[in-house]
Amino acid sequence: MPKEYSRSQRVAEQIRRELAELIRLEVKDPRIGMISLTDVEITPDYAHAKVYFTSMSGAEGLDEILAGLRRASGFLRRELGRRVRIHTTPELHFQYDNSLEQGSRLSKLIDDVVREDEARHDKDQND
Repeated sequence: MPKEYSRSQRVAEQIRRELAELIRLEVKDPRIGMISLTDVEITPDYAHAKVYFTSMSGAEGLDEILAGLRRASGFLRRELGRRVRIHTTPELHFQYDNSLEQGSRLSKLIDDVVREDEARHDKDQND
C-alpha cells in the first residue's frame, strides 16, 4: 500500500532537492564546503522553512558554514522561487543536524557494551 504524503511534505522534499542542487552547483562561497541537506520542515503557511544540514567535517567550522549559508540565503530563496511554484517562497533558516553524530556515538556505545558483555560471558565460561 503506497504511503500518503501531504502537500506540505511534498513541497518540503522538493525544496530540499532544489536547495541541494543550488548549493552544489550555484553557490560559490568556499565557507560552505561539502554539506548534505538532511531535512526541510516548512510552516503551514509556507512562510518559513527550517533547512537541516550536516557537514562532512562534522561540527568543525560550523560557524563559517552557517555564515556562508546565511549570506547565500537571499540568492537561494530567489532561485527557489523561480524553481518551485508555491504562493509564498519561504524564508530559509539553516540548522546543523547532529543526529548522524549522535547515532554514531550511540552505536559505538552499544557496540562497546556488547563487547564487554561477551568478554564477561567468555570469562565466566572459562572459570
